[in-house]
Amino acid sequence: MKGIKSNFLLCLLSLGIGGLFANTCGADTPPTADELLQRINTLEQQVHSLQQQQVAAQNTVDKAAHNMPVITVGASGFSFRSADTNFVINFHGVAQVDDRTFFDDGGTSGNDGFLVRRLRPILSGTVFRNYNYVFMPEFGGTSVGIQDAYVNYHYSPALQLQVGKFKSPVGLEYLQSCVNILFNERSLASALVPYRDLGVELHGDLLGGRVNYAVGVFNGVADGANTTGKDYNDDKEIAGRVFADPFKKSHVAALQGIGVGVGGSYAHETTATSLTAGYKTDGQQKWFAYSSSVVGNGDHWRVSPQGSYYFGPFGMMGEYVLSSQRVTSGAASAILKNHAWDVAASWILTGEKNGYKGITPAKPFDPMQGQWGAWELAARYAELSVDSAAFPTFASASTSASEAKAWSVGLNWWLNKDVRLMTSYSRTTFSGGASGSVTRQPENVIFTRVQLAF
Repeated sequence: MKGIKSNFLLCLLSLGIGGLFANTCGADTPPTADELLQRINTLEQQVHSLQQQQVAAQNTVDKAAHNMPVITVGASGFSFRSADTNFVINFHGVAQVDDRTFFDDGGTSGNDGFLVRRLRPILSGTVFRNYNYVFMPEFGGTSVGIQDAYVNYHYSPALQLQVGKFKSPVGLEYLQSCVNILFNERSLASALVPYRDLGVELHGDLLGGRVNYAVGVFNGVADGANTTGKDYNDDKEIAGRVFADPFKKSHVAALQGIGVGVGGSYAHETTATSLTAGYKTDGQQKWFAYSSSVVGNGDHWRVSPQGSYYFGPFGMMGEYVLSSQRVTSGAASAILKNHAWDVAASWILTGEKNGYKGITPAKPFDPMQGQWGAWELAARYAELSVDSAAFPTFASASTSASEAKAWSVGLNWWLNKDVRLMTSYSRTTFSGGASGSVTRQPENVIFTRVQLAF
């Protein structure tokens, strides 16, 4: 900029001085020194005026650029934001295409095949700086619906208020994003926690992120169920969770990944609550169901101690869930206590850092560059036991099992941050329910998945 201005000044001076002498050629009286000085001063004033105009024009351009909206496209999705970042629109998406292949299933038909497990466009963002929103419909599975729809007031990292439909804050594995879970389906333990519900929740991070808390009031749902979006009674459920990473900022790297917590919920149901959801295997076949006349009516509480550990390429997480509920069927009633637990571990064979929120390949798949993404080996074991008092009054002992045990192994290939290929094998065995189409023999199933999530 300075070089352009200097050259411009020299040109003007040259033209001006040239003009001075040109105007005096042939004149009898040459200009005096005062006249020359006056003409030079005039030229300098003209140059200064031009410089000011140029600066003003540049300031106008800079101001316009500063106030222009910003559009970002990358591995994390599409983003549109105002220049002051007070208004943001983000567009993300999740697509999961699965295959389930069952074998040694006693001739059961109709359970093999391809399916679109999840297909979710995700709209999120910010309005007026402190108000965040998420809207996520579901077009996969067997029906179309709205998974998440909420507004979150972000006063500070430690104090946030969320209202709408979202995940109830109880289960560790269920709160993990579906794009980061180790296997195609969550474990048996997640069948006892509430899924998505309508309500209001206070949550935040304390002590520099070492402690995360959430507590809210919800309509209330059965074990392993999502809200229907309607609530015809005055009963409400209180749910909460506290999870701590006490050594998150420790100088000892091996301690930083330790996490412990507990989640739980309580509701006193004075109006009958449907219990049709039942419990499903890893292959999503129902292995336990209450009789059609059974409803929840009375106290229903859950508690779930949980923990995780991540260090380098190694990761492990587990939880125990106890669900106690008073059920009725006609004149009969009982308090049933069903419990489950699971433990899962994974190892990143290519050495990337493991974590609850997934991994990012150090060398995204690019065979031309000799890069092959990241490879993850996973294993899991889980059990779920139904209270023996459920049989035979509240559930059929011939078609529903009293216990399920499942173990799984898998190999995941992260081609890049957004694309993952998954394959796994799961075997589930049952106690009881010998004549049931699902429970009369162990379930053996091979899963595959192609996942795009950005």
